[in-house]
Amino acid sequence: MDKLIVEGGRPLYGSVAISGAKNAALPLLAATLLAPGLHTLHNVPDLRDTRTMLKLLEILGVQWERTGKTVRINSDRLTGVEAPYDLVKTMRASVLVLGPLLARSGFARVSLPGGCAIGARPINYHLKGFEKLGVTTHLEHGYVEAIVEGRMRGGTVYFDIPSVTGTENVLMASVVAQGESVIKNAAKEPEVGNLIDMLTAMGAEIEGKGTDRLIVRGVDRLHATESTIIPDRIETGTYMIAVAATGGSVTITDCNPAHLPALTEKLLLCGVNIDTATDSMTVSCPEVGGRSLCRLQSVDITTLPYPGFPTDLQAQFMALMAQGEGTSIIHETIFENRFMHVAELIRMGADITIEGSRAVIRGVGRDKLCGAPVMATDLRASASLVIAGLSASGTTQISRIYHLERGYENMVEKLQGLGAKVWKVRE
Repeated sequence: MDKLIVEGGRPLYGSVAISGAKNAALPLLAATLLAPGLHTLHNVPDLRDTRTMLKLLEILGVQWERTGKTVRINSDRLTGVEAPYDLVKTMRASVLVLGPLLARSGFARVSLPGGCAIGARPINYHLKGFEKLGVTTHLEHGYVEAIVEGRMRGGTVYFDIPSVTGTENVLMASVVAQGESVIKNAAKEPEVGNLIDMLTAMGAEIEGKGTDRLIVRGVDRLHATESTIIPDRIETGTYMIAVAATGGSVTITDCNPAHLPALTEKLLLCGVNIDTATDSMTVSCPEVGGRSLCRLQSVDITTLPYPGFPTDLQAQFMALMAQGEGTSIIHETIFENRFMHVAELIRMGADITIEGSRAVIRGVGRDKLCGAPVMATDLRASASLVIAGLSASGTTQISRIYHLERGYENMVEKLQGLGAKVWKVRE
């Protein structure tokens, strides 16, 4: 297993290009199961999670090849309808094949994901949605078995909370259902919009993109298509926060600034400079004492569904607030167990208290965090430890960085290109 070594105290300068969004690539890869033919996806990030999804597609009979950022997928023949536990346990998004398999084959058998480091994240929303489309589901030996006799029929699906993967899964099933389907309280994330664009290009009829009410008029068949993965807004936000934490000035390219309204507003309130263009932004800190280093004002955040503050940037923002001036309160409303990084940040000198679903961060000020051996507990927690390590004095050793590699493409190389002293070593 590898670990990451970070020597802190260096501001970041230069430019960094953003990769395709992991959370958009996974449902678009799954959507290729919906129609036979040769699908072409551009801007696909090369990550642990995308490789896992491609391996799952292989198990189902799909053939694929990658050339750079482009993946070509031939889904002419499906030879399987089961997503095994060995794959699903490593990536919960594997359940996204349920909807496409039901639409294409009328039957699917997918392992239950099991526990998760940041909360239970049950798939009951998916199953209730499928049942509204005429699907029968039951649990057997740790697997969900779903079957529909004949063609699915249109129905009205209401989500108690706007589940992203639930919306995507039901959406992929409903595009070939007979009649009209309505998804109420649907997720509005840009990644859902990216999937809608692909499904529309495949021949689906969907209204309401970007809203919480999607209307789907089922079609008889779909066809293969060519689509492009949107930029990763969480990777973009992570680099924005890293610049704020370390100081300096970085131009972030190949991104979509419009996808990060809440984070941008909070960083401006912290005292960070942000200049945006259509597909790039420059994040910088005003000079303090001859050094480009923001005097960070503490601000509060509450994680919410899009366009609110993303839960996937909560841990990174906490690492920033640990250096703020004053007290910040972070209220986590999406996942019930997403403060596992707190203990590791405290090891580095942060002053944080957990009160139920809230974290109270008393900023210790600039240059007060100290390098220490820490352990990543999940994907976004690992990013927060990298940010803390970049801004701390001394050396930080981060173990279990396989979490990081699930969602950040070439992070070490990208940070090195900005002047950071960071490298991987074998434990």
